[in-house]
Amino acid sequence: MPMNVIYKGSADLPENIPVFPLEGALLLPRGQMPLNIFESRYLAMIDDSLRDGHRLIGMIQPDPAHHGTEEKPALYRIGCVGRITQLAESGDGRYVLQLTGVARFRIEEELNVVTAYRQCRVTYQPFADDFIARKGEDEVDRDAVLEALTSFLKANNLKTDWQGVESAPNEALVNALAMMSPYGAAEKQALLEAPDLKSRSEILIAVTEMELAKKIAGGGEPPLQ
Repeated sequence: MPMNVIYKGSADLPENIPVFPLEGALLLPRGQMPLNIFESRYLAMIDDSLRDGHRLIGMIQPDPAHHGTEEKPALYRIGCVGRITQLAESGDGRYVLQLTGVARFRIEEELNVVTAYRQCRVTYQPFADDFIARKGEDEVDRDAVLEALTSFLKANNLKTDWQGVESAPNEALVNALAMMSPYGAAEKQALLEAPDLKSRSEILIAVTEMELAKKIAGGGEPPLQ
């Protein structure tokens, strides 16, 4: 598999992928997620992913609404596959890497494998628009997104790089804010499963407003994940 791969559609991606269950982790297409890998099974997953040349990892959340085990929790059906675009060895047995989101997937079945990490057969076809960069940007109410961000920062005495925020295209802005949001697993999953960028921005605004309302009503900090 060559470097700097461009994925034009679902046919460019393998249907069998390793999956990394991680609560609260939200990866979106073209978003970037840093990971610190130290468990032996996931170190092996990274080694195998590099060896097969695809360098793809499926990020997905455990699903607390369904039964599983501590070692093998039930999974949500929707996740996002990312490609390893940066990798460094820490010198103490860890990998420090960056995943760049490619496209969302739906699990068709979990595979019976001998590896310590889990693997699934997935489909990307319901998310064909994920391969089109910046699709639906013009439908996003950017002013409303920025107003929600401003209110959240003010309520929590936080600062941000406004120059970077103002220069970011709508897709990058909405997806980055969604990925960095301090909300719980259910809210993160709703952001992931949003049918389009406009819907994702509306969910982000609504969740932010609800958390701010809780803070005002309770006189304390909004709950974090």
